[in-house]
Amino acid sequence: MAQRHLDPTDPSAQAVTGEALAGYLRARATEFLRALRTHRETGGVPAGGAEESVDPALLLRRSARRISASLHTFRPLLDADWSEEMRPELAWLSGTLKLEHAYEARLERLLQALNRLSGTAALPAQPVAAMAVGTPSEGAGPAAGGPGAGTAPVPVSTAPPGTARPAVPAPERGSLTVGAARAGALLERQLTLARTRAHSTALQALGSSRFHAVADKVALLASEVPLTPHAPGTALHPLAAAAEERLTQAVTALPLLTAGHPYNAEALVHGLSPDPSPHPQDGPWHQVRLLLRLHRYAREVLHGTNSPADVRLLTAGQSLNRHRDASEAAAAAAQAARTPRIAPATAYALGVLHADQRHEVEAARFAFQQAWQKQAVGAS
Repeated sequence: MAQRHLDPTDPSAQAVTGEALAGYLRARATEFLRALRTHRETGGVPAGGAEESVDPALLLRRSARRISASLHTFRPLLDADWSEEMRPELAWLSGTLKLEHAYEARLERLLQALNRLSGTAALPAQPVAAMAVGTPSEGAGPAAGGPGAGTAPVPVSTAPPGTARPAVPAPERGSLTVGAARAGALLERQLTLARTRAHSTALQALGSSRFHAVADKVALLASEVPLTPHAPGTALHPLAAAAEERLTQAVTALPLLTAGHPYNAEALVHGLSPDPSPHPQDGPWHQVRLLLRLHRYAREVLHGTNSPADVRLLTAGQSLNRHRDASEAAAAAAQAARTPRIAPATAYALGVLHADQRHEVEAARFAFQQAWQKQAVGAS
């Protein structure tokens, strides 16, 4: 695959120096403080109006991610002690604030998939007492999530890799509908509880002394950026190019032979095994997603946030976001399938749901490859 440097090489681009980095960091710090003020004024509830309808917590995350990414990419131009102290704190804040939204989006994704797979417009509400709990004979053994024991076989898709979803055989749809409602109720109970806990954790974090220390440092950053003495006249392009090179190398190292099929049995076996650890095939793809984000933010520093968006980068990033969402949704379905004493129909529905989301993972990988190959063709 040919390497492509997406940054323009016009003479004006060569003049971008540490002064531009300082301006970018000051602007992101100002956005952070503005979002924090909005959060305090509204209690974290999105206000009305087109400009203020975004959750202020999401705006805090957005600014924190960009500041942290810039500290990573351009760290040779910044005070080392200050930068190494700030980055972990910003990562902690961003990771804490994202969880509530992530659980909410995951639940919505899984319920929509269950509705689609079962052929129902909406899953009927289930009594709390019937939350997918079976009799002791259906219990805690293999039916709790191990592959093949106490559960119906999971349909494996043979669709081409560009297909978004696996086909569920029509004769099985009746069986799936039986367990889909209880599976949805179980997922709703588990993920709603997780979201509630994440909300409480975020509120505690935003009221903690640790967060106030971060906010104080960001406030100082809005007025003074701790550049090294030589940074103001140093060109940013070599450091941005290094970030792009790391991305290119990570894409080249992706396990395409193992994970590039429309569907692979290893993904199913691992996902429904008793081991709750993250899927080993997904890690390199998640890493590429992070490196792509670093590359995008480096481009923002070089060209400004108002520069025309690179459609190919956006398409690749959307594919990797879809990959992450489907991977995490599949893991949530597998985790629910490990719940003790669930009914066989519920376990079957969760198995089909897991297979559906793992197929979405494969489709997202295929879409990313297509977007990235277009970049390579354009560079050759």
